[in-house]
Amino acid sequence: MVYIKSPLNYTGGKYKLLSSLFEIFPNEINTFVDLFAGGFNVGINASANTIICNDQISYLIELYEFLKEYPTEDVIKKIKERIDEFGLTKQNADGYNSLRDRYNENKDIVDFFVLTFYAFNHQIRFNNSQKFNTPFGKDRSSYNESIERNLITFCDALKKKNIVFHNCDFLDIDLTDLGENDLVYCDPPYLISTGSYNDGKRGFKDWTTVEETQLLELLDRLDKQGVKFALSNVLYHKGLSNDILIEWSKKYRVHYLDKTYSNCSYHFKEKNAKTVEVVIANFESEDFVQWQQESLF
Repeated sequence: MVYIKSPLNYTGGKYKLLSSLFEIFPNEINTFVDLFAGGFNVGINASANTIICNDQISYLIELYEFLKEYPTEDVIKKIKERIDEFGLTKQNADGYNSLRDRYNENKDIVDFFVLTFYAFNHQIRFNNSQKFNTPFGKDRSSYNESIERNLITFCDALKKKNIVFHNCDFLDIDLTDLGENDLVYCDPPYLISTGSYNDGKRGFKDWTTVEETQLLELLDRLDKQGVKFALSNVLYHKGLSNDILIEWSKKYRVHYLDKTYSNCSYHFKEKNAKTVEVVIANFESEDFVQWQQESLF
């Protein structure tokens, strides 16, 4: 299967893991909830009657709404107008910095989108005052034919699918009407792998043991409600272990994204330990190798 790629290079994006994720997900889904949408790589590829795209980062939801609302040819026209207006190239740092200054002043969503094409490694980063501060990607980043093709495909999917957007904290979204044919997918910030999106210094809510526990409690409530969930996370990373998650996961089904770990019995938090990325779900998945928990704990 050929998957749709988000036009954003968002930290923690799951594009390269989509085949593994969709092996785990049920084949038939009524409502798919992408609770921490980020770059929206997972939600945009979901096959469901309704797809809910939620994120606490307001500029992400604003961008997706813009891309869904406006004709794709108009979006591309606006992008190229900005490129011409500021003379953007792989070498023109002054033009990039001028556009960045204007965006930080006016918060125009097209300015933001074009900045991501020319930013270093296409990364999105904000400072404490929510000012976009990713440096220029000299000789590396630009708007190109590959990005445009991905953008067209992404926009077409946004327009064809029944997608509902929410911009709120994961605790504030109403999930009470969901049932057994629905799926809530969670790709939260990782507690033991801090990035610029969850360090609490970007003007948005950070991620601590408090938020981690709140999310796990929410998933427990969904399980009692009869709603399917799938949680992406890491159990071990650079010698650290997420003990809260490890203990909680024993109640559910844990899937290694690296299947070679499925029967390991050694302790991953030993020296030189690898990152152990998993998906924890409350439903059976016949198409994916399950984690044999007894051999680990």
